[in-house]
Amino acid sequence: MKIAIILGSIRIGRKSHKIAYYLEKKIKQSGIDVTMIDLAEHPLPMMEEENGKISNRTGDISVIGAQLKEADAMILVSPEYHGSFSGVLKNALDFYWAEFNKKPIGVVTTGSGKMGGINASTQMQHVVLSLGAYPLPTKLLIPEIQYAFDDQFEPLREDIVRNSERFLNEFSWFANAIVNAKAELPQKAPLKS
Repeated sequence: MKIAIILGSIRIGRKSHKIAYYLEKKIKQSGIDVTMIDLAEHPLPMMEEENGKISNRTGDISVIGAQLKEADAMILVSPEYHGSFSGVLKNALDFYWAEFNKKPIGVVTTGSGKMGGINASTQMQHVVLSLGAYPLPTKLLIPEIQYAFDDQFEPLREDIVRNSERFLNEFSWFANAIVNAKAELPQKAPLKS
């Protein structure tokens, strides 16, 4: 199993990266291959579409596309900005919609208040469905992100440890179920009448 984490936070002084890198560490500790796609380290240009063809598919765009194509499952991480997820993550999803097709996707959001980005998480799950992918019903919400982690990306609250473990267990089961089911199906099964 290969998992890609897409971190959709590029703001200076960001905090959402802490949960993303914490999850990456926990996934690696379980022996699963994981790739971190930090959009602050691998910026994408604004997606342009010209006569139905996407331009600017060079550099990081092709590298990230290959990483997403290889991934069996993905986790999207975003802070909540003005009641929605980050524009940089939406831009990335617009570039790579085909790479998400029929893959299990987990959603993680953060917020500075008590709700942990719940509005952004709901919108992200809708977008995942629109991409033709399968959103994990369980979401990981991190409220008061500014007080949630230390500088080594370790949680400062027990609820974060507990909720992250629950999320990763659910994600692992969900991703394995979908990946195994896809492997068992014939490539082009005829519809039964």
